Amino acid sequence: MTVHHLDVLVLGAGQAGLSTASHLRRRGFVPAGGDGADDPKAPGTYLVLDGEEGPGGAWRHRWRSLRMATVNGIAQLPGMPVPEPDPCAPSSEFLVDYFARYEDEFDLPVLRPVKVRRVEREDDDPRGRLRVETSAGTFSTRAVVNATGTWRKPFWPIYPGQETFAGRQLHVADYVAAEEFDGQHVAVVGGGISAVQLLDEISQLTTTSWFTRREPVWREDDFDADAGRQAVAMVEERVRQGLPPQSVVSVTGLLRTPTLRAAQERGALDRRPMFTEIVPQGVRLVDGSVLAVDVILWATGFRAALDHLAPLGLRGHGGGIRMEGTQVADEPRLHLVGYGPSSSTIGANRAGRAAVTALVNELGIP
Repeated sequence: MTVHHLDVLVLGAGQAGLSTASHLRRRGFVPAGGDGADDPKAPGTYLVLDGEEGPGGAWRHRWRSLRMATVNGIAQLPGMPVPEPDPCAPSSEFLVDYFARYEDEFDLPVLRPVKVRRVEREDDDPRGRLRVETSAGTFSTRAVVNATGTWRKPFWPIYPGQETFAGRQLHVADYVAAEEFDGQHVAVVGGGISAVQLLDEISQLTTTSWFTRREPVWREDDFDADAGRQAVAMVEERVRQGLPPQSVVSVTGLLRTPTLRAAQERGALDRRPMFTEIVPQGVRLVDGSVLAVDVILWATGFRAALDHLAPLGLRGHGGGIRMEGTQVADEPRLHLVGYGPSSSTIGANRAGRAAVTALVNELGIP
């Protein structure tokens, strides 16, 4: 069996992965197996593995009706400004093109599509190497930067009576367009940005009901820098303690944009408390009555896609992974970017830079 040796392996080519690759390139790392890989002056070699068929990361899967005018914040990748978008352009096209041009502009070594099956230690030496088994072969590396995001790990709650429902259930990850629900009553479950954006869209074509466990916190204006830093610090403290991360949005609340304000005015965002069970014809409300529902759309978020890291045994009693910045406390050869406090696009950029700075120090590279 051929084993490919290199110094840093980046898993994922979304915002966090490309930011990391860019900072590795800036520090002088060269593509593994490419020109310059044997240059003794180079600090090391690197490669990016991506599970997608092409560039764009999770943006490849956003529903086509999500336009640039309603995207919930984007950030440029390091060294390349985002072009001025047409507000009506689908984000799944505009940002995929931007990511593709970024990879080409900086000649980043992205290998795809590659499925990462497992990451494990080669031996008991804490300064030893990590072995990464993939659909493209086996890699032996001094460090791994994991940037696999969340899109491939949609969270489906388990709810009483769920299996009896006669209608259709789907997750936001499977959503295509509101037109497929024309003439049907859609129950949207969830309190995040995806839930309210889709309520706005679907309610313009058909009837909807909105269910959440608690009333979301609404903001009238963008939060200032201090509030943003405080929100990130709260999530950082959770992962430092080994607790599962919350999203930064769950801490900061939802911005009441003009579009969402209009949705509220027409009643689309009249929130109901969570139903008590699902029945064949709909959902049972807290007062015991049944609301007829044709579709249940679970806008219940995503979890970090980290199953391939299970052989490392990183999860503690708190259910999360103990972190020190981007570095895993119990496995210093591993960095998680786009995870927890760095799950926003701006946070992912910063995490990529921080991870490269830390691993350069950890590897003893001048």
